Amino acid sequence: MVRHFLDIHQLDAADLRSILDDAHARKAARKGWPQGRPDADAPGKDRVLAMIFEKNSTRTRFSFDAAIRQLGGAAIIATASDMQLGRGEPVEDTARVLSRMVDAVMIRANSHEDVERFARVSTVPVINGLTDRSHPCQILADLQTIEEHSGPVSGKTIAWIGDGNNVCHSFMHAAPRFGFHLNVACPAAYHPDLRDLAKGGGAVTLTSDPREAVKGADVVVTDTWVSMGDQDYEARLAAFEDYTVDEALMGLADPDAVFLHCLPAHRGEEVTDAVIDGPRSLVWDEAENRIHAQKAVLAWCFAG
Repeated sequence: MVRHFLDIHQLDAADLRSILDDAHARKAARKGWPQGRPDADAPGKDRVLAMIFEKNSTRTRFSFDAAIRQLGGAAIIATASDMQLGRGEPVEDTARVLSRMVDAVMIRANSHEDVERFARVSTVPVINGLTDRSHPCQILADLQTIEEHSGPVSGKTIAWIGDGNNVCHSFMHAAPRFGFHLNVACPAAYHPDLRDLAKGGGAVTLTSDPREAVKGADVVVTDTWVSMGDQDYEARLAAFEDYTVDEALMGLADPDAVFLHCLPAHRGEEVTDAVIDGPRSLVWDEAENRIHAQKAVLAWCFAG
């Protein structure tokens, strides 16, 4: 059976815990190594990963490329405009062709539905590198970062401040699987999709008050207020005016609370320089951990 990694809520807690534990172990095992040296077990040896980008990328592109190399494999990278996919070829036809040429496909896509369509006919693993609906690889890196600095994420409270976007959706998917509580604070007009909120069940609390969400939290997370494709920049700036994560807001969290942001950050909007550059910020570790978390996802896919 082909193992796809499309959404966190589609995997059971044991598989997710195994992937996260493997991410920790792989990072620890190569401490001090050059980035290009393959892991000792090289589970991606002789494997080729296709990487398809419909959206611009820094962290996803570099981290997946580094990840497959460190697993002992290679990558082929293309934008949709490089391919017939960008000229109207059906998603399913592209999936059938690539399934005969590569060993796995990572897609950073505009439409979540397109990734699901791709996976339905693909005979090799498909990994969601980001869609308009979710960003599961980011959340695994975030949880890895939390655990390496603050211990097991189970039982912790994470506060999400800002837009109820794709990253927020994946945090909601993860909360019941990993046993943490998620407080989501966003303006009513920008709340998360209710279908994704339901997947979080009782592990998610929704509010419009960022102070209420952050109070006593172990982790504070935010993201850009205006994602790629959003056309309502001015309206969003006005709606999120009171949702900036600054030192005063962080002061309401637990004294040992840490700050995360998936980047890129719009400094002075969703977060101040004092927070993102401050002692509580783990954003650079978080970015690095994209490599290790995605290596663990790839290894899990290849083991199927």
